[in-house]
Amino acid sequence: MFISLTVRNYRLFFMGQLISLIGTWVQRTAMSWYVYRLTHSPFLLGVVAFLSMIPALFISPFAGAWADRWDRRKTLIGTQILFMLQASLLAAGVLTGFINELRWWPLLVLALFQGCVDGVDAPFRQNFVLDLVGKKSLLPNAIATNSAMFNSARLLGPSIGGIMIVLVGEGICFLINALSYLAVIGSLMAIRIQYRKPPESKENIFAKIKEGWSYSWRNLPIRWLIANLGVFMLFAMSYTSVIPVFARDVLKGNAGTQGLLLTCAGVGALASAIYMAGRKTIKGLPWVSIMMGCIGSLALIGFSQSTNLWLSMLMMVFVGMGLTIQMAIANTLLQTISYPSMRGRVLSVYTMTLNSLTPFGSLLLGWLTREIGPRYALTICAAICLLWVLSGIKMVPKVSKNILRMLVKNKNTELYRPITVHPVYSETV
Repeated sequence: MFISLTVRNYRLFFMGQLISLIGTWVQRTAMSWYVYRLTHSPFLLGVVAFLSMIPALFISPFAGAWADRWDRRKTLIGTQILFMLQASLLAAGVLTGFINELRWWPLLVLALFQGCVDGVDAPFRQNFVLDLVGKKSLLPNAIATNSAMFNSARLLGPSIGGIMIVLVGEGICFLINALSYLAVIGSLMAIRIQYRKPPESKENIFAKIKEGWSYSWRNLPIRWLIANLGVFMLFAMSYTSVIPVFARDVLKGNAGTQGLLLTCAGVGALASAIYMAGRKTIKGLPWVSIMMGCIGSLALIGFSQSTNLWLSMLMMVFVGMGLTIQMAIANTLLQTISYPSMRGRVLSVYTMTLNSLTPFGSLLLGWLTREIGPRYALTICAAICLLWVLSGIKMVPKVSKNILRMLVKNKNTELYRPITVHPVYSETV
């Protein structure tokens, strides 16, 4: 199923990144709980989430243009070192007591720093997948395997984080994340890819960014995918920022309860990734997006109204499944249908949508939670997503037709029909 793991370079990256992502989810779980425990403010939970993602709005367009020209492996090594620095400073601040109830502003500064690094890292990492597998026919499977890796970490990280918070506190969780970056840095250093510098272009970076936006807007499938993703990022994916509120105030639990809820969402997300990895064609993915969007939205409404832990956990499985597959489908289709020279810039639009609308959603949800309570706030946001999905059903046939048109133009139609992908055993690709 995960045929891309037969490629040495991709396998190395997978193992290192998996360890690092588990550490990242441990930190995310601990960070949200720590902020809520320290400040008792749902709105500040939204502010921290906002600061950790909003820099992508300004950085990602430039990073997408750079990703088409710079050595992606070396750039990613640099971003991982900066991520490790951020986690180390966070751990030091918490463990020494420098960050406390009276002095929590460093949390905002470090969240902003993380967002700046992520604004560069994400477009490079998305564009790095094809470098690793070497063959475009393996790209959909590699993207799905990437999604499975991310969601495996999402499954394990919150569980570990919830237990670690109870046993040793948030500071050790941040330290664990800092150490986990050594794995991905080591794997990136071990990867052997020959960097081919693209021809010099006289076109300035602003012209390249404009060209990327123009290309994305002109092509209906890209425009539809980005718009669909944007609605879910703005109104649905921000649910994670108020999970501590539901865990403590609605379900009357603790950090372990938060970890359970996030783990259940990870189970659903992993299921969606396995489904994507098992597909041998991209045909029909727009319809899958519509169906799973409905399921995810309805499950989020169910979760928001539940006061029973077991029912909330069940709803979280379907929330994770329905919402995560929106990102996986958009990522797969955008990388598959985009013209090669435009892929980095299209992915920068994807990354900017992913990372810039979610923080505004976190602010909105944090404010609504403060004003009307978490249950009604989340219900309103989920209902907006449901209405959006239902209104988009009539667009799917036209989107599917235009996807095929773009694949024909890019001479990539083999990905639109069922194909047999044979293992590629390589130690150099």
